[in-house]
Amino acid sequence: MNYCDVLEHPGRYDFTVSTLGMPTLPSPIKGRGFIADDRRIAFATREGDLRRLISTPGPFPAFEEAGPRERIFHDPAWTRAAILTAGGLCPGLNDVIKGIVETLWFAYGVRNIFGLRYGYRGLNPAYGYTPLMLDPEVVDTIHEDGGSILGSSRGNQDIAVMADTLQRMNIGTLFCIGGDGTLRGATRLAEEIKRRHLAINVVGVPKTIDNDLSFVGQAFGFETAVAACHPIITAAHMEAKGAYNGIGLVKLMGRDSGFIAAHAALSNPVVNYCLVPEVDFNLEGEGGLLPRIERRLRAGKGHAIVVVAEGAGQKFFRDCPEVRDASGNVKKHDIGELLRSAIPEYLSARGVECNVRYFDPSYLIRSVPTRGNDAIFCYQLAENAVHAAMAGKTDMVIGKWGAHFTNVPIPLAVMSRQKIDPEGSLWQAVLSATRQNREYGV
Repeated sequence: MNYCDVLEHPGRYDFTVSTLGMPTLPSPIKGRGFIADDRRIAFATREGDLRRLISTPGPFPAFEEAGPRERIFHDPAWTRAAILTAGGLCPGLNDVIKGIVETLWFAYGVRNIFGLRYGYRGLNPAYGYTPLMLDPEVVDTIHEDGGSILGSSRGNQDIAVMADTLQRMNIGTLFCIGGDGTLRGATRLAEEIKRRHLAINVVGVPKTIDNDLSFVGQAFGFETAVAACHPIITAAHMEAKGAYNGIGLVKLMGRDSGFIAAHAALSNPVVNYCLVPEVDFNLEGEGGLLPRIERRLRAGKGHAIVVVAEGAGQKFFRDCPEVRDASGNVKKHDIGELLRSAIPEYLSARGVECNVRYFDPSYLIRSVPTRGNDAIFCYQLAENAVHAAMAGKTDMVIGKWGAHFTNVPIPLAVMSRQKIDPEGSLWQAVLSATRQNREYGV
């Protein structure tokens, strides 16, 4: 997402949320205020930008505010809901499942809730997966564990087959918990449902540990993932300090966006070099990583800590064949292993002894249960997803823009990757904390 481009060309961005039709049934929710459908949250957050947009002809870029509606589309007594989790694991999946089930059950009185196993495979009868019936008793303590009780998978399934399954099961609302690939599948499914004139809505909850979805703010699980990096970076630091010219090398998740690496470096500022996909770097030559490490060690610093996002430095693999995963995403070549070999080879050739300690904690980080505010965030996303679904919203995902939860069209959320701005405050803070642009990176 390019913030400036939205300001320059607001007409390119459609913030309109689709619906199944006019909601006519009174909501069963009691004891809380309702959100009017015309309440909006402005995209721009600065006063000058707001004034500029107001004076610009054309649509004003603003999100529909999330929350319970006074009138709903689905009759809770007849509603059959389904939930799936797809893509890689992420902290908070079980929290979101629990939140959806409990809000459906207690707030709306929905009693038929199906957990679809292994992502979109659960909608393809060829796999033979039996849905898991969900109720408050089943999900009572699942938030205490990482992973997903429904399982997950990557890869596309036939859209027509999935629509057939939803129609055959008489599902009224489908919740898709996932990232970019999952949501792209959700919007294609919503389009097929619309083509068939079916009263089935598709609502997403943004799950991306890389935090790379646009227009949704921060995705759940990200805060927990950053916290899980802290002891690993600390261990790398201790190992590096415990060896002569020790180098702690930590590879973290982040295919196209380096948010985890950047936030982890800031939250544990013992890191000397942070490498992310958004910022180009060289291994050798003037300003290269390897000469900088050499100068640091020769200056008597004694150790160095390098944190690298998995998608950084892919230019060093230009001659390698392209490989794609089951979802069609280009798999990143292993920058961690490249640095693990390149650092000692470079230093040894120049007569500098070093000891590299390599850490690749990806599966550990994404498999832990949520903690603190992240767990609260999961429940709030789930609750608002149910409110949107019962009101008949479709082809949308829940976001949080500033202090407000929002209903975001899925096509808007997946139109581009959210990435670190090299000129923005986050990356400037990383440079300040690591001092990696200085002569010795200290």
